[in-house]
Amino acid sequence: MKIGTMIKFLALAMLAIALLGPATAMAQVQPASVDEAATLARANNPSLGYGRGLAALAAAVAVVGAGIGIGMIGAVESIARQPEAAGDIRGSMILTAALIEGAALFGIVVAFLASAA
Repeated sequence: MKIGTMIKFLALAMLAIALLGPATAMAQVQPASVDEAATLARANNPSLGYGRGLAALAAAVAVVGAGIGIGMIGAVESIARQPEAAGDIRGSMILTAALIEGAALFGIVVAFLASAA
């Protein structure tokens, strides 16, 4: 699957979740207490459960993006073209891959913190 096709598919999936996620309007019930109001708010708003699913989707996008980024480094081809520079190229590749994975880990942590809020 090409990268452009994958990005279009992920964008379409996110759009579908955003459009189909909100619940339809429900009848209003007057709560007798604050606890009952909180219970009714959770029961009448099923979109509260979408936060964890969207966080998992965001984490998956971060991981897929990191995988694509690491795959596009292209150090093996560079080493094949210029074998005497293999040490420098390998060091740069490892540093680049570490930075990409750090960004992916940051994206995963932000996604899960957003779902907890």
